[in-house]
Amino acid sequence: MTSAATVAAGPGPERPAGPAVVPPAELLRRLRARATTDPVTHVEEVAARPGTTVDWPAWTPAELRTALAGRGVPAPWRHQAEAAELAYAGRHVVVATGTASGKSLAYQLPALARLLADPRATVLYLAPTKALAADQLRTVAALELDGVRPACYDGDTPRAEREWIRKYSRFVLTNPDMLHHGILPGHAQWATFLRRLAVVVVDECHTYRGVFGSHVAHVLRRLRRLCARVGSSPVLVLASATAGDPATAASRLTGLPVTAVTEDTSPRGGVTFALWEPPLLPVSPDTPEELATVRRSALRETADLLADSVAAGVRTLAFVRSRRGAEVVATTARRALDEAVPGLGDRVAAYRAGYLKEERRRLERALLDGELLGLASTNALELGVDLVGLDAVLICGYPGTRASLRQQAGRAGRAGQEALAVLVARDDPLDTYLVHHPEALFGRPVEATVLDPANPYVLGPQLACAAAEAPLTPADLTLFGAGAKEAVEELVQVGALRQRPTGWYWRHRERPEVDLRGEGGSPVCVVESATGRLLGTVDAGSSHFLVHPGAVYLHQGVSYVVDELDLDDSCALVHAEEPDWSTHARDVTSLSVVSVRAYADAGPVGMFLGEVDVTSQVVSYQRRRIASGEVLDTRPLDLPARELRTVAVWFTLSPESLAAAGVQTADIPGALHAAEHAAIGLLPLVATCDRWDIGGLSTAVHPDTEAPTVFVYDGHPGGAGFAERAYGVASAWLRATREAIVGCGCETGCPSCVQSPKCGNGNNPLNKADAVKVLDVVLANLPPDEQE
Repeated sequence: MTSAATVAAGPGPERPAGPAVVPPAELLRRLRARATTDPVTHVEEVAARPGTTVDWPAWTPAELRTALAGRGVPAPWRHQAEAAELAYAGRHVVVATGTASGKSLAYQLPALARLLADPRATVLYLAPTKALAADQLRTVAALELDGVRPACYDGDTPRAEREWIRKYSRFVLTNPDMLHHGILPGHAQWATFLRRLAVVVVDECHTYRGVFGSHVAHVLRRLRRLCARVGSSPVLVLASATAGDPATAASRLTGLPVTAVTEDTSPRGGVTFALWEPPLLPVSPDTPEELATVRRSALRETADLLADSVAAGVRTLAFVRSRRGAEVVATTARRALDEAVPGLGDRVAAYRAGYLKEERRRLERALLDGELLGLASTNALELGVDLVGLDAVLICGYPGTRASLRQQAGRAGRAGQEALAVLVARDDPLDTYLVHHPEALFGRPVEATVLDPANPYVLGPQLACAAAEAPLTPADLTLFGAGAKEAVEELVQVGALRQRPTGWYWRHRERPEVDLRGEGGSPVCVVESATGRLLGTVDAGSSHFLVHPGAVYLHQGVSYVVDELDLDDSCALVHAEEPDWSTHARDVTSLSVVSVRAYADAGPVGMFLGEVDVTSQVVSYQRRRIASGEVLDTRPLDLPARELRTVAVWFTLSPESLAAAGVQTADIPGALHAAEHAAIGLLPLVATCDRWDIGGLSTAVHPDTEAPTVFVYDGHPGGAGFAERAYGVASAWLRATREAIVGCGCETGCPSCVQSPKCGNGNNPLNKADAVKVLDVVLANLPPDEQE
């Protein structure tokens, strides 16, 4: 791939008019032409679609119609009106349609109509990110409706403004975290607002999955409970990207019957969607065998595509899976652009969680007003922030679900214009499988959202929070669903609750500390040692990997090295440095079986679902040269072990069946290890998870199973539903795993099939050929999936 340094100069830093934007197909042709071998494995043309409008509902206030018409909305699309009619009639509804289909109007219409019809009514809007809430605030405030007084109430809201919002705002925009930590515990101060609450909007509800989704499900139940205590029963209006069975997922999230509106009647511009596989790195006669089939980094490939697009005057958003990756892509693209035209790199930036509020808002404004032409972002901008005028989206690595892929691709092509979307495959089993099996992306419906409100590690703490807000009653236990009675009894036994004739009371002065996002504690602040300046934050669960002593930390293109990680004070001290190496943490894991929930006896093969205890510890880190990937050294770390009780799926095989398949005893560890890596990589194909949400372990003889065993477990306390999903579709999951290994062109195993970027053992031992034999034995004996 040729970098932007060799491309004709695009618009300069002074933001001149620049060249006309090239059509998507032409841009793709140019990008492909710059590669020595064609990296595109498939092009999907998504046809344009006209829209269908209908009349405004009869109850729509005239001033609201006028305000919307002034904002360029003369009439609603049919699905907007359908969802709004249901909500205004008092029915809980989820509108699950494509990106840029106008879901905002579907909930704004009934919510604002209620506020205008009843001058005392209030509305609560929940978004998973602050950026989305801020974007919605701009939209509602721009309508300039008398008496609505919209306001954001989140962690960035100044203390001086909070009392005014509680007293006077009638349209409060917040997030589940603030609802959980601030509004519900302080419900006495919010009593008037809650008593008048008419509509609760839950935006981008498909993001509430796994442990986070299970927590949010109970936060919504706590909200409903406190509303009922003051005499209100708000209508819930949910908005989701296209999802499998959205009505069931929304009902599980809210605990209420929900009607789904799924037919998208908005217009859509055509989308050219390309699957892009980076080329193999060049080899020489003395290249080690294990490096002979290594592909060019997806990060570097995405950075070059971003630079080339910006140089051509194309407004482009690159989605990158990690914070570090977003920084690397932005920095590399800026450097390439500055080589072409000094100063042009200023029109590219990184955007991610962990930035301070002021930085996030500045970047959002710069992208919206055209000051920035390119942005490398984590999925913080995947959601419905209205990024008008984007021409192309680059997706660096499969984002974990088809729903998320479509959501990210849909960020481009607003206002009906044509757009280009490119999925750049990582050197990873799942990505490699998908770019060579496009039918798995384009020929199938999106996944159902997985969450488990009955997870005892979620339910118990949430009941404790509810009891701290107001004593629990027997009726409340029905509200919180299956397992609530047992969870309350356990809270009584451990002394957290006291039972009295009138209910269960919280016994402690301080509130329960519950982390909704399952990140394992307070965020770790990253502070520059010399100045005391706060650079950003890292979630506690990632701190051992990202900011351990000696780690390289990137922030807006500036490189820092960590001097000290103080876990007690949740602080990492860093100094600015530009080393020519990167750091990669390594960990060790042990696992023991606690209980078995389900078991399939398949002769020489056993398939299990159950609870396990996992102990993991980051013990060292590698330093690798940035230019070549060469391992410079491995340095020890002294960090505490972490323990996790979670849910796992595992399979066992008899030694006799492996011997009959031709797997020698000495090769069993490498065969199981390779099968484990590939199975973890392919699990996101069948469950709404990311490979970083799950972990695994394999062993030739596990002490609890007394047999060769492969475990795959949820990386969250109590489980997140992923292992359970894998157990239900084990045959489909493992069949795709086998196909990914067999379909890879390498000889002995590579990152595209059985090597893992997160392996604590340095991808050793691995045996690709015998991994296929292991999976053959499993698939030959497992019965077909009941859930397929």
